[in-house]
Amino acid sequence: MSENAITTVTVALAGRSYDIHIGQRLLTDGDRIASLVRGQQAIVVSNHTVAPLYLDALLVALGRIDCQVHVLPDGEQYKTLAHVADILDTALASNAARDVTFIALGGGVVGDMTGFAAACFMRGVAFVQVPTTLLAQVDSSVGGKTGVNHPRGKNLIGAFHQPVGVVIDTDTLSTLDPREYSAGLAEVIKYGAIMDLAFFEWLEANIEALRARDPEAVAYAVAQCCTLKARVVADDETEQGNRALLNFGHTFGHAVEAVTGYTTWLHGEAVAIGMRLAAQMSAIDADEQQRLVALLAAAGLPVAAPGLDADALLKAMGHDKKVLAGRIRLILLRSLGDAFVTDAYDDARLTQTLAAVGG
Repeated sequence: MSENAITTVTVALAGRSYDIHIGQRLLTDGDRIASLVRGQQAIVVSNHTVAPLYLDALLVALGRIDCQVHVLPDGEQYKTLAHVADILDTALASNAARDVTFIALGGGVVGDMTGFAAACFMRGVAFVQVPTTLLAQVDSSVGGKTGVNHPRGKNLIGAFHQPVGVVIDTDTLSTLDPREYSAGLAEVIKYGAIMDLAFFEWLEANIEALRARDPEAVAYAVAQCCTLKARVVADDETEQGNRALLNFGHTFGHAVEAVTGYTTWLHGEAVAIGMRLAAQMSAIDADEQQRLVALLAAAGLPVAAPGLDADALLKAMGHDKKVLAGRIRLILLRSLGDAFVTDAYDDARLTQTLAAVGG
């Protein structure tokens, strides 16, 4: 993709389709962003890390729009109902009407909370995703999952509420902390592992370019991930079937996050650990397991979490959203590029796998 090229991916939903715009310098494209605002009011939500970098540019792009800004603290531990209530307080204090548009400027936490606030405000108003982290650009900004965490588990409180548009400025990745950037690569790798072997092989060949944030490699990876997710969301918007495959590594990873209080591991790091455990739980050969682990390691991601208690992890997994009739459902691999959802696994094997979380 050339420097000024823009890739557009459509999420096809009956009556509610929207576009994902991917390119460089899109934060300064005022017409593109402002055209997504339904009325003349916007509630812009960001956090203390992102706002000093990109808020002014976004407000300039929204020049004709009456904007109220709410800045959140930065961190997964702040993804709570109390902080969503603060966003809603800002909207109410500004006398926002039903044609207000909420705009999320930040990573996955900001996007999830802003979307949930938009879903709740006056029983649902428009919102726009402007993701600034790799993880949010390739995953959480697309598909309409919104919500907050609870001490019992991750994302247990929320709603499906689709954005009216997603604007991905890949230039924002230049300021992303290296650890946060690697955490985003976990979600990139996930897509190849579960549904696209050719993409997985491309990642194996290009992981160094991705880690170096080569613009061409980044643009291709982001567009490919968005294309794959858009296809899945269009087929299964509310996760009644195959959309659950996108949670590969997440059931394990969410448990790792929960038992460590959402303060030890970044979400992508926990997912990487979870993918290794899911691969270990799967009936794939050792070579394929090693290829996945090697790619995760090459991306700068952890694959083990020493010191965690297997029983605590199992208890946390019991609060996962995919539990049905008291049975944990897992996303496992038949082979690289081919995943499935199941509750037909050996409990002793699950316990053994969790006991090996330390490496």
